[in-house]
Amino acid sequence: MYKDLLPIGSVVRLDAGERNVMICGRIVVPEGTDKIYDYAGCVYPEGISSNEDLVFFNRNNIEMLYFVGFQDTDELTYRAEVLDELGELAVVDGEVVPVANDTEVEV
Repeated sequence: MYKDLLPIGSVVRLDAGERNVMICGRIVVPEGTDKIYDYAGCVYPEGISSNEDLVFFNRNNIEMLYFVGFQDTDELTYRAEVLDELGELAVVDGEVVPVANDTEVEV
């Protein structure tokens, strides 16, 4: 489900967006919510000056990819060992947890 997420540092334009956004987090849950987003980003080129600057979005919200972020052996290993292996996730008691196929999770 999370295979092929863009690396940190990638720059995208979101649907109906007027500014570019740089990805600074993956598989994130905004504080005070139970919703999992594929990405957290910040307005490019300004970056983050406070938590209110974060933009949460999913891969289907990306209209245009302008730059693919840095990919070294750490990134490639993380993708192969973590991201490519993740199945469905849910937020349970404020924590992101994998959902077993036979487990019902209230969303």
